[in-house]
Amino acid sequence: MTTTPGRVRLRRTRATPAMRRLLAETRLHPAELVLPVFVREGLTEPRPITSMPGVVQHTRDSLKRAVADAAAAGLGGVMLFAIPTVRDAVGSQATEPDGILNLVIADAVAEAGDALVVQADLCLDEFTDHGHCGVLTPTGAVDNDATLVRYADMARAQAAAGAHLVGLSGMMDGQTAVVRDALDDAGHHDVALLAYAAKYASAFYGPFREAVESQLEGDRRTYQMDPANRREAAREVAIDIAEGADVVMVKPAMSYLDVLADVAATSTVPVAAYQVSGEYAMIEAAAANGWIERRRAILESVLSIRRAGADHVLTYYATELAGWLAEETR
Repeated sequence: MTTTPGRVRLRRTRATPAMRRLLAETRLHPAELVLPVFVREGLTEPRPITSMPGVVQHTRDSLKRAVADAAAAGLGGVMLFAIPTVRDAVGSQATEPDGILNLVIADAVAEAGDALVVQADLCLDEFTDHGHCGVLTPTGAVDNDATLVRYADMARAQAAAGAHLVGLSGMMDGQTAVVRDALDDAGHHDVALLAYAAKYASAFYGPFREAVESQLEGDRRTYQMDPANRREAAREVAIDIAEGADVVMVKPAMSYLDVLADVAATSTVPVAAYQVSGEYAMIEAAAANGWIERRRAILESVLSIRRAGADHVLTYYATELAGWLAEETR
């Protein structure tokens, strides 16, 4: 049979904005977005982060405004990171009830009520004077099991402050099981666990390290995943799910869309992905130079993460993007 020219013409499905909207396979919604937020102890006004234009280290007061804005925009949640004024070898401030992260968890919960899932980063890197995600041995290696003890204490402190979900970002073996047991034993059965199951040792975290004033020397390649590995992510995810993770994470997002698609295809729990600081910074730098159209690039980048299978996306664009999505539905 000879096909008549024009009988199969896919351009018909793209001819108008209404047609493209009708037939779109992937959509964005504010409830699928989570805003990462930084709070710096001792600030009297927000401090810009030079490598992340438009992102700041918040004061406790400005954090409350950011949370209120996120709730008003209909976001799914906020992820809280905090920078203390005092750091030590074991990250003591991470578990103090009046430590900055635990204080701002309470602030955010009080501000948002039930409108947002208040999430907290459960890792020691912001709190240690060596910048690693755990406790060190005398030889300078990260002690996996000693770190798990600190994570359990940190989880209990964050739950007591009111966190709805804790984000296990340290990539220590066994962390999900230890934290789940610690929370359950303390009666915090309803606090959810987000396991950063496939977190890669990436160059794209550079601006984040400015944001949290990281003290790190060296790298984290002994505990974060090797960027060369894809199948290994499936093992990490399976272990975290077996240990009780309620959500699993792929991080970074844009350079690991293949991994994200693999995880989304097999995971029995929801899948998150993090559009990290370096991905944000590249878009901002290219847009500032006029090399790309900023709004379209942001929308396309987050859409690609959702298309690959993420159920929700952590992105510094969350509140701004939610505003654009609201404009499109008016």
